[in-house]
Amino acid sequence: MPDFVIDFGSLGQPPETDGRLDGPAFHRNHNAIWAAIVPYLGTSQGDVLELGSGTGQHATEFARRTPQLIWWPSDIHPAHLASIAAWRRQAGLANLRAPQTIDLEEDQWTWHGDAAGKLAAILCINVLHIAPWRVSQNLIAGAGRLLRPGGRLFVYGPFKRDGLHTAPSNERFDLTLRAENPDWGVRDTAELSALAETAGLALVGAHAMPANNMVLEFARR
Repeated sequence: MPDFVIDFGSLGQPPETDGRLDGPAFHRNHNAIWAAIVPYLGTSQGDVLELGSGTGQHATEFARRTPQLIWWPSDIHPAHLASIAAWRRQAGLANLRAPQTIDLEEDQWTWHGDAAGKLAAILCINVLHIAPWRVSQNLIAGAGRLLRPGGRLFVYGPFKRDGLHTAPSNERFDLTLRAENPDWGVRDTAELSALAETAGLALVGAHAMPANNMVLEFARR
């Protein structure tokens, strides 16, 4: 079953005294996600922006594995921003920047580096299915503005293919999401690919993940 967490601070597990939160999904999925993104990120240099960084554990671990890249985590929840900052302090990594607030519901969202066409990659984990469709639109439009030529947008989560769910559990999960909020739901790879085309991106990979998830890989033309 895919993950459904809006606020990691509400899971019942209290944060560490320094504010660090521990996301169970990180322990389940970070190695699988890493396997999908390392063929590109492992040989790249430059800046990587993570959107919806949650606890901050993915950004911290991936920054540890790619010292040649500068990682910029972000979120909108105060508890998440505090957790990201705490994981950063504990890790002491020179290539992991302070968290910033980025709201993908804003049409013209940007990042503190604020350089169009500069980012080597954007990473977004478990966000699109618990957000309105405009977040998918704004994410992909922003990637078109901010990625450098050949840069990558990696999006992890559950997805449909051409209108069909990839597993019965994902269909049940989709119904649960839409019952919680009609604006949420499992997104379709075909619809995301169509958005990408209008933003100057192309879907170049759909990497199968455990629990019927995928990492979608979009390349900036």
